Amino acid sequence: MSKDLTEEEMRQALFGSSQNSHPSQSEKPAPVVTPTAKPVQKAKASAKPHSPKLRVTLHVSREFEGEIDVFVHDANTLSTFVAEQEAKNEAKKKKYKYFEVVSTKPI
Repeated sequence: MSKDLTEEEMRQALFGSSQNSHPSQSEKPAPVVTPTAKPVQKAKASAKPHSPKLRVTLHVSREFEGEIDVFVHDANTLSTFVAEQEAKNEAKKKKYKYFEVVSTKPI
């Protein structure tokens, strides 16, 4: 490929032949129709919590191998570890002594 190209050769390479680049007077370009954008009203979002939450479910009991209760705690964090610790601390406040984490789910 030669490095010395004339201006006309460069134009032809970029834009095609000069005969096709200028439309004749009999050929008129079709009018361009642009769709008009209608203002769209946003639907009101339902009430969502502002922070992410995790729901921790524990099996708790007051005595070793005693009656098991289900304890559910909602934590405002993304960390499962922190959510489990908060749930255990809340269960301790309610005088539970033994804990088993059943599940940690985002809500």
